[in-house]
Amino acid sequence: MSIRLAVAGGNRGARFDQILDGLEEQVELVAVCDPSDDVRSEWTAERPQIKAYEKFEEMVEDPGIDAVFIATPMLLHAGQALTALRAGKHVLSEVIAATTLDECYALVETVENTGLTYMMAENYCYRREAMMIKKMCDETVFGELTYAEGAYIHDCRDLMFNADLSRTWRGGAIGPNQHTQSSRGNGYPTHSLGPIAQWLGINRTDRMIRTTTFVTKSAARQEWALAVLPEGHFDTDDVAWSNFADSSTTLIETEKGRVICLRKDSASPRPHNMALHSLQGTRGAYLSGRFDGEDPVVWLDGVSKGVSPANFRYKNMARPENYTDQEHPEWQPLWDLRNQFEHDYWKQFGDEAIQAGHGGGDYFVIYDFVRAVSGEIDPPIDVYDAVTWSSIFPLSMDNVKQNGEPLEVPDFKNRV
Repeated sequence: MSIRLAVAGGNRGARFDQILDGLEEQVELVAVCDPSDDVRSEWTAERPQIKAYEKFEEMVEDPGIDAVFIATPMLLHAGQALTALRAGKHVLSEVIAATTLDECYALVETVENTGLTYMMAENYCYRREAMMIKKMCDETVFGELTYAEGAYIHDCRDLMFNADLSRTWRGGAIGPNQHTQSSRGNGYPTHSLGPIAQWLGINRTDRMIRTTTFVTKSAARQEWALAVLPEGHFDTDDVAWSNFADSSTTLIETEKGRVICLRKDSASPRPHNMALHSLQGTRGAYLSGRFDGEDPVVWLDGVSKGVSPANFRYKNMARPENYTDQEHPEWQPLWDLRNQFEHDYWKQFGDEAIQAGHGGGDYFVIYDFVRAVSGEIDPPIDVYDAVTWSSIFPLSMDNVKQNGEPLEVPDFKNRV
Protein backbone atom coordinates (compact mmCIF):
# COMPACT_ATOMS: atom_id res chain seq x y z
CA MET A 1 0.00 0.00 0.00
CA SER A 2 1.33 3.45 -0.97
CA ILE A 3 0.16 6.51 0.97
CA ARG A 4 -0.56 9.61 -1.12
CA LEU A 5 0.95 12.38 1.00
CA ALA A 6 0.69 16.17 0.86
CA VAL A 7 3.14 18.47 2.64
CA ALA A 8 1.96 21.75 4.15
CA GLY A 9 4.81 24.13 4.83
CA GLY A 10 7.35 24.04 2.03
CA ASN A 11 10.40 25.27 3.91
CA ARG A 12 10.43 22.75 6.78
CA GLY A 13 8.85 20.13 4.51
CA ALA A 14 11.79 20.33 2.13
CA ARG A 15 13.97 18.76 4.84
CA PHE A 16 12.04 15.52 4.24
CA ASP A 17 12.53 15.42 0.47
CA GLN A 18 15.32 12.83 0.57
CA ILE A 19 13.42 10.70 3.09
CA LEU A 20 10.33 10.59 0.88
CA ASP A 21 12.48 9.49 -2.04
CA GLY A 22 13.91 6.67 0.06
CA LEU A 23 10.43 5.49 1.05
CA GLU A 24 8.89 5.83 -2.40
CA GLU A 25 7.38 2.34 -2.30
CA GLN A 26 5.46 3.21 0.88
CA VAL A 27 4.62 6.89 0.34
CA GLU A 28 4.01 9.02 -2.74
CA LEU A 29 4.32 12.79 -2.53
CA VAL A 30 1.40 14.20 -4.49
CA ALA A 31 0.97 17.81 -3.32
CA VAL A 32 2.57 20.70 -1.50
CA CYS A 33 1.01 23.77 0.10
CA ASP A 34 2.73 27.05 0.91
CA PRO A 35 1.62 30.71 0.74
CA SER A 36 4.89 31.69 -0.97
CA ASP A 37 4.96 31.59 -4.79
CA ASP A 38 8.73 31.12 -4.69
CA VAL A 39 8.57 28.13 -2.33
CA ARG A 40 5.90 26.42 -4.40
CA SER A 41 7.90 27.01 -7.57
CA GLU A 42 10.98 25.40 -6.02
CA TRP A 43 8.99 22.26 -5.24
CA THR A 44 7.37 21.96 -8.65
CA ALA A 45 10.67 22.61 -10.42
CA GLU A 46 12.09 19.50 -8.75
CA ARG A 47 8.84 17.50 -8.84
CA PRO A 48 6.72 18.70 -11.79
CA GLN A 49 4.18 15.93 -11.25
CA ILE A 50 2.95 17.23 -7.87
CA LYS A 51 0.15 19.73 -7.32
CA ALA A 52 0.97 23.03 -5.63
CA TYR A 53 -1.59 24.84 -3.49
CA GLU A 54 -1.51 28.28 -1.94
CA LYS A 55 -4.41 27.66 0.46
CA PHE A 56 -4.46 24.78 2.92
CA GLU A 57 -8.26 24.56 2.94
CA GLU A 58 -8.28 24.01 -0.82
CA MET A 59 -5.57 21.36 -0.71
CA VAL A 60 -7.27 19.14 1.87
CA GLU A 61 -10.37 18.88 -0.31
CA ASP A 62 -8.31 17.13 -3.01
CA PRO A 63 -9.63 13.52 -3.24
CA GLY A 64 -6.23 12.38 -4.50
CA ILE A 65 -4.64 12.98 -1.08
CA ASP A 66 -4.73 10.37 1.72
CA ALA A 67 -2.66 12.12 4.38
CA VAL A 68 -1.21 15.51 5.21
CA PHE A 69 2.12 16.31 6.86
CA ILE A 70 1.76 19.66 8.66
CA ALA A 71 5.14 21.40 8.79
CA THR A 72 3.92 24.98 9.12
CA PRO A 73 4.58 27.51 11.93
CA MET A 74 3.61 26.22 15.36
CA LEU A 75 0.49 28.33 15.90
CA LEU A 76 -1.14 26.82 12.79
CA HIS A 77 -0.68 23.15 13.69
CA ALA A 78 -3.88 22.44 15.61
CA GLY A 79 -6.22 24.37 13.35
CA GLN A 80 -4.81 22.81 10.20
CA ALA A 81 -4.85 19.33 11.73
CA LEU A 82 -8.53 19.74 12.60
CA THR A 83 -9.31 20.98 9.09
CA ALA A 84 -7.49 18.04 7.51
CA LEU A 85 -9.12 15.44 9.78
CA ARG A 86 -12.58 16.83 9.09
CA ALA A 87 -11.79 16.60 5.37
CA GLY A 88 -11.03 12.89 5.80
CA LYS A 89 -7.22 13.05 5.77
CA HIS A 90 -4.79 11.31 8.10
CA VAL A 91 -2.48 13.77 9.84
CA LEU A 92 1.20 13.90 10.77
CA SER A 93 1.79 17.13 12.69
CA GLU A 94 5.02 18.87 13.53
CA VAL A 95 5.57 19.92 17.15
CA ILE A 96 3.97 21.14 19.21
CA ALA A 97 0.49 19.77 18.45
CA ALA A 98 -1.54 22.54 20.08
CA THR A 99 -1.04 25.78 22.00
CA THR A 100 -4.28 25.91 24.02
CA LEU A 101 -6.21 23.38 26.09
CA ASP A 102 -9.27 23.94 23.90
CA GLU A 103 -7.22 22.88 20.87
CA CYS A 104 -6.02 19.81 22.75
CA TYR A 105 -9.56 18.69 23.54
CA ALA A 106 -10.73 19.42 19.99
CA LEU A 107 -7.94 17.27 18.52
CA VAL A 108 -8.76 14.32 20.77
CA GLU A 109 -12.47 14.49 20.05
CA THR A 110 -11.97 14.85 16.30
CA VAL A 111 -9.56 11.93 16.05
CA GLU A 112 -11.93 9.77 18.10
CA ASN A 113 -14.94 10.77 15.99
CA THR A 114 -13.27 10.32 12.60
CA GLY A 115 -11.24 7.20 13.39
CA LEU A 116 -8.39 8.60 11.29
CA THR A 117 -4.70 8.28 12.08
CA TYR A 118 -3.10 11.20 13.90
CA MET A 119 0.56 11.23 14.88
CA MET A 120 2.85 13.96 16.18
CA ALA A 121 6.25 14.18 14.52
CA GLU A 122 8.38 14.39 17.68
CA ASN A 123 11.68 13.39 16.11
CA TYR A 124 13.67 13.56 19.37
CA CYS A 125 11.97 10.33 20.48
CA TYR A 126 13.67 8.54 17.59
CA ARG A 127 17.23 9.64 18.21
CA ARG A 128 19.54 6.65 18.58
CA GLU A 129 20.31 7.06 22.27
CA ALA A 130 16.71 7.93 23.14
CA MET A 131 15.55 4.66 21.61
CA MET A 132 18.30 2.73 23.39
CA ILE A 133 17.29 4.21 26.73
CA LYS A 134 13.63 3.36 26.07
CA LYS A 135 14.56 -0.25 25.39
CA MET A 136 16.58 -0.32 28.62
CA CYS A 137 13.63 1.17 30.54
CA ASP A 138 11.24 -1.36 29.03
CA GLU A 139 13.57 -4.10 30.27
CA THR A 140 13.81 -2.42 33.74
CA VAL A 141 17.60 -2.16 33.47
CA PHE A 142 17.56 1.04 35.57
CA GLY A 143 15.27 -0.51 38.18
CA GLU A 144 12.28 1.54 39.30
CA LEU A 145 12.43 4.95 37.61
CA THR A 146 12.15 7.95 39.92
CA TYR A 147 13.43 11.13 38.22
CA ALA A 148 14.20 12.55 34.77
CA GLU A 149 15.49 15.80 33.33
CA GLY A 150 15.21 17.19 29.83
CA ALA A 151 16.38 20.43 28.27
CA TYR A 152 15.97 22.12 24.90
CA ILE A 153 18.61 24.85 24.79
CA HIS A 154 19.08 26.38 21.36
CA ASP A 155 19.96 30.03 20.69
CA CYS A 156 17.38 30.98 18.03
CA ARG A 157 17.65 34.76 18.29
CA ASP A 158 18.82 35.02 14.67
CA LEU A 159 15.39 33.62 13.70
CA MET A 160 13.38 36.30 15.53
CA PHE A 161 13.20 38.82 12.68
CA ASN A 162 12.35 38.78 8.99
CA ALA A 163 14.44 40.60 6.40
CA ASP A 164 12.12 43.61 6.70
CA LEU A 165 12.79 43.64 10.48
CA SER A 166 9.29 42.48 11.39
CA ARG A 167 9.06 39.62 13.88
CA THR A 168 8.85 36.00 12.78
CA TRP A 169 6.57 33.53 14.57
CA ARG A 170 9.57 32.54 16.70
CA GLY A 171 10.11 36.15 17.66
CA GLY A 172 6.50 36.64 18.64
CA ALA A 173 4.56 37.67 15.51
CA ILE A 174 1.23 36.69 17.02
CA GLY A 175 -2.37 37.78 17.09
CA PRO A 176 -4.66 38.58 20.02
CA ASN A 177 -4.73 35.93 22.77
CA GLN A 178 -2.02 33.89 21.05
CA HIS A 179 1.32 32.85 22.48
CA THR A 180 4.51 31.65 20.91
CA GLN A 181 7.50 29.64 22.06
CA SER A 182 9.20 32.82 23.32
CA SER A 183 6.33 33.68 25.69
CA ARG A 184 6.46 33.58 29.48
CA GLY A 185 6.07 29.84 29.85
CA ASN A 186 7.53 26.62 28.46
CA GLY A 187 6.70 27.26 24.82
CA TYR A 188 8.41 24.24 23.26
CA PRO A 189 8.18 21.33 25.69
CA THR A 190 7.95 18.22 23.53
CA HIS A 191 11.58 17.90 22.37
CA SER A 192 12.68 17.45 25.97
CA LEU A 193 9.52 15.84 27.36
CA GLY A 194 8.75 13.38 24.55
CA PRO A 195 11.57 10.88 25.14
CA ILE A 196 11.11 11.10 28.92
CA ALA A 197 7.37 10.43 28.61
CA GLN A 198 8.10 7.31 26.59
CA TRP A 199 10.74 6.12 29.08
CA LEU A 200 8.32 6.58 32.00
CA GLY A 201 5.33 5.06 30.21
CA ILE A 202 3.24 8.23 30.34
CA ASN A 203 -0.32 7.50 29.12
CA ARG A 204 0.44 3.78 29.40
CA THR A 205 1.50 2.80 32.90
CA ASP A 206 1.77 6.25 34.46
CA ARG A 207 0.44 9.75 33.84
CA MET A 208 1.39 13.34 34.57
CA ILE A 209 -0.84 14.83 37.27
CA ARG A 210 0.56 18.22 38.35
CA THR A 211 2.94 20.86 36.99
CA THR A 212 4.47 24.24 37.72
CA THR A 213 6.79 26.56 35.79
CA PHE A 214 9.06 29.49 36.56
CA VAL A 215 10.66 31.81 34.00
CA THR A 216 13.49 34.32 33.80
CA LYS A 217 13.22 37.81 32.43
CA SER A 218 13.91 38.38 28.73
CA ALA A 219 17.41 39.84 28.79
CA ALA A 220 19.23 38.07 25.93
CA ARG A 221 16.36 38.68 23.49
CA GLN A 222 16.36 42.40 24.11
CA GLU A 223 20.16 42.56 23.94
CA TRP A 224 20.02 40.91 20.51
CA ALA A 225 17.29 43.28 19.34
CA LEU A 226 19.40 46.27 20.39
CA ALA A 227 22.35 44.84 18.46
CA VAL A 228 20.60 44.17 15.14
CA LEU A 229 17.74 46.67 14.91
CA PRO A 230 18.02 50.36 14.02
CA GLU A 231 17.67 52.98 16.72
CA GLY A 232 14.05 53.84 17.38
CA HIS A 233 12.65 50.46 16.26
CA PHE A 234 9.80 49.39 18.56
CA ASP A 235 11.50 46.10 19.47
CA THR A 236 14.49 47.89 21.03
CA ASP A 237 12.23 49.24 23.78
CA ASP A 238 11.87 47.52 27.17
CA VAL A 239 8.13 47.12 26.80
CA ALA A 240 8.55 45.07 23.61
CA TRP A 241 9.92 42.11 25.58
CA SER A 242 7.96 42.40 28.81
CA ASN A 243 5.78 39.40 27.95
CA PHE A 244 8.65 37.12 26.95
CA ALA A 245 11.23 34.98 28.75
CA ASP A 246 14.72 33.76 27.95
CA SER A 247 14.55 30.57 30.00
CA SER A 248 11.83 28.50 31.66
CA THR A 249 11.99 25.65 34.17
CA THR A 250 9.07 23.24 34.49
CA LEU A 251 8.47 20.61 37.16
CA ILE A 252 6.00 17.78 36.59
CA GLU A 253 4.79 15.21 39.12
CA THR A 254 3.46 11.85 37.94
CA GLU A 255 0.85 9.56 39.45
CA LYS A 256 3.55 7.04 40.43
CA GLY A 257 5.48 9.66 42.38
CA ARG A 258 8.14 10.45 39.81
CA VAL A 259 9.38 13.97 39.06
CA ILE A 260 10.28 15.42 35.66
CA CYS A 261 12.31 18.63 35.33
CA LEU A 262 12.31 20.45 31.96
CA ARG A 263 14.26 23.49 30.83
CA LYS A 264 13.51 25.41 27.66
CA ASP A 265 15.77 28.23 26.48
CA SER A 266 15.86 29.52 22.91
CA ALA A 267 17.59 32.83 23.59
CA SER A 268 20.66 32.46 25.80
CA PRO A 269 24.02 32.55 23.95
CA ARG A 270 25.80 29.17 24.03
CA PRO A 271 26.61 26.36 21.60
CA HIS A 272 23.61 24.28 20.57
CA ASN A 273 23.33 20.73 21.85
CA MET A 274 20.70 18.51 20.25
CA ALA A 275 19.30 17.17 23.51
CA LEU A 276 20.16 17.20 27.19
CA HIS A 277 18.60 14.40 29.23
CA SER A 278 19.16 12.47 32.42
CA LEU A 279 17.35 9.58 34.04
CA GLN A 280 17.52 8.08 37.52
CA GLY A 281 16.34 4.70 38.71
CA THR A 282 16.88 2.52 41.74
CA ARG A 283 19.55 0.47 39.97
CA GLY A 284 21.27 2.98 37.74
CA ALA A 285 21.35 6.29 35.93
CA TYR A 286 21.85 7.87 32.49
CA LEU A 287 23.36 11.19 31.41
CA SER A 288 23.35 12.46 27.83
CA GLY A 289 26.40 14.20 26.43
CA ARG A 290 26.66 17.79 27.60
CA PHE A 291 28.01 19.02 24.26
CA ASP A 292 28.44 17.75 20.71
CA GLY A 293 30.99 14.97 20.62
CA GLU A 294 30.70 13.93 24.26
CA ASP A 295 29.44 10.39 24.74
CA PRO A 296 26.25 9.69 26.70
CA VAL A 297 27.03 7.67 29.80
CA VAL A 298 25.31 5.22 32.14
CA TRP A 299 26.03 3.61 35.46
CA LEU A 300 24.22 0.32 36.13
CA ASP A 301 24.45 -1.60 39.39
CA GLY A 302 26.05 -4.98 38.75
CA VAL A 303 27.02 -4.03 35.18
CA SER A 304 29.18 -0.91 35.35
CA LYS A 305 32.33 -0.60 37.44
CA GLY A 306 31.95 -0.14 41.18
CA VAL A 307 29.13 0.02 43.66
CA SER A 308 26.96 2.75 45.14
CA PRO A 309 27.08 4.00 47.85
CA ALA A 310 30.84 4.12 47.50
CA ASN A 311 31.57 5.12 51.12
CA PHE A 312 29.78 2.59 53.27
CA ARG A 313 30.66 3.49 56.89
CA TYR A 314 28.03 1.80 59.02
CA LYS A 315 29.87 -1.38 59.97
CA ASN A 316 27.01 -2.71 62.04
CA MET A 317 24.70 -2.79 59.00
CA ALA A 318 24.54 -5.58 56.44
CA ARG A 319 26.54 -4.73 53.35
CA PRO A 320 25.30 -5.40 49.82
CA GLU A 321 26.81 -8.65 48.55
CA ASN A 322 28.72 -6.95 45.72
CA TYR A 323 30.25 -4.21 47.91
CA THR A 324 34.04 -3.87 48.26
CA ASP A 325 35.98 -0.98 49.78
CA GLN A 326 38.08 -0.55 46.62
CA GLU A 327 35.35 -0.28 43.99
CA HIS A 328 33.95 3.21 43.46
CA PRO A 329 31.21 3.65 40.84
CA GLU A 330 32.32 4.95 37.44
CA TRP A 331 30.27 6.05 34.44
CA GLN A 332 30.66 4.07 31.23
CA PRO A 333 29.75 5.09 27.65
CA LEU A 334 26.22 4.14 26.65
CA TRP A 335 27.61 2.82 23.38
CA ASP A 336 29.39 0.03 25.30
CA LEU A 337 25.94 -1.54 25.60
CA ARG A 338 24.80 -1.11 22.01
CA ASN A 339 25.08 -4.82 21.17
CA GLN A 340 22.59 -5.50 23.95
CA PHE A 341 20.23 -2.54 23.74
CA GLU A 342 20.46 -1.02 20.26
CA HIS A 343 16.92 -0.58 18.97
CA ASP A 344 15.94 -2.76 16.00
CA TYR A 345 15.12 0.34 13.92
CA TRP A 346 18.68 1.57 14.24
CA LYS A 347 20.09 -1.86 13.49
CA GLN A 348 18.05 -2.13 10.33
CA PHE A 349 17.79 1.45 9.05
CA GLY A 350 20.52 3.34 10.88
CA ASP A 351 22.61 4.09 7.79
CA GLU A 352 19.64 5.64 5.97
CA ALA A 353 18.27 7.41 9.02
CA ILE A 354 21.47 9.16 9.99
CA GLN A 355 21.44 10.99 6.66
CA ALA A 356 18.17 12.65 7.69
CA GLY A 357 17.75 15.56 10.08
CA HIS A 358 17.57 15.64 13.88
CA GLY A 359 19.93 12.75 14.48
CA GLY A 360 17.95 10.38 12.28
CA GLY A 361 14.63 11.18 13.93
CA ASP A 362 13.10 12.72 10.81
CA TYR A 363 13.44 9.43 8.94
CA PHE A 364 11.68 7.32 11.54
CA VAL A 365 8.85 9.84 12.01
CA ILE A 366 7.83 9.38 8.37
CA TYR A 367 8.49 5.64 8.48
CA ASP A 368 6.24 5.07 11.51
CA PHE A 369 3.50 7.38 10.24
CA VAL A 370 3.24 5.41 7.01
CA ARG A 371 3.11 2.15 8.97
CA ALA A 372 0.37 3.57 11.20
CA VAL A 373 -1.77 4.81 8.29
CA SER A 374 -1.38 1.39 6.66
CA GLY A 375 -2.71 -0.25 9.83
CA GLU A 376 0.53 -2.09 10.53
CA ILE A 377 1.05 -0.41 13.92
CA ASP A 378 -0.72 2.02 16.23
CA PRO A 379 0.74 5.54 16.10
CA PRO A 380 3.71 5.48 18.53
CA ILE A 381 3.02 9.14 19.34
CA ASP A 382 -0.77 9.23 19.17
CA VAL A 383 -3.18 12.09 19.74
CA TYR A 384 -3.26 11.49 23.53
CA ASP A 385 0.53 11.71 23.72
CA ALA A 386 0.55 14.75 21.43
CA VAL A 387 -1.90 16.78 23.48
CA THR A 388 -0.60 15.65 26.87
CA TRP A 389 2.95 16.68 26.04
CA SER A 390 1.82 19.89 24.29
CA SER A 391 -0.51 20.89 27.14
CA ILE A 392 2.53 21.85 29.19
CA PHE A 393 2.73 25.04 27.10
CA PRO A 394 -0.66 26.57 28.03
CA LEU A 395 -0.44 25.18 31.57
CA SER A 396 3.00 26.75 32.03
CA MET A 397 1.66 30.12 30.88
CA ASP A 398 -1.01 29.90 33.57
CA ASN A 399 1.59 28.73 36.12
CA VAL A 400 3.61 31.90 35.55
CA LYS A 401 0.52 34.13 35.74
CA GLN A 402 -0.37 32.47 39.05
CA ASN A 403 3.14 32.88 40.52
CA GLY A 404 4.04 29.21 40.25
CA GLU A 405 0.80 27.76 41.61
CA PRO A 406 0.79 24.07 40.58
CA LEU A 407 -1.93 23.08 38.12
CA GLU A 408 -3.43 19.69 37.28
CA VAL A 409 -2.49 18.13 33.95
CA PRO A 410 -5.70 16.99 32.21
CA ASP A 411 -6.22 13.29 31.64
CA PHE A 412 -7.13 13.52 27.97
CA LYS A 413 -7.42 9.78 27.61
CA ASN A 414 -10.04 9.34 30.32
CA ARG A 415 -12.19 12.47 30.09
CA VAL A 416 -15.27 12.78 32.26
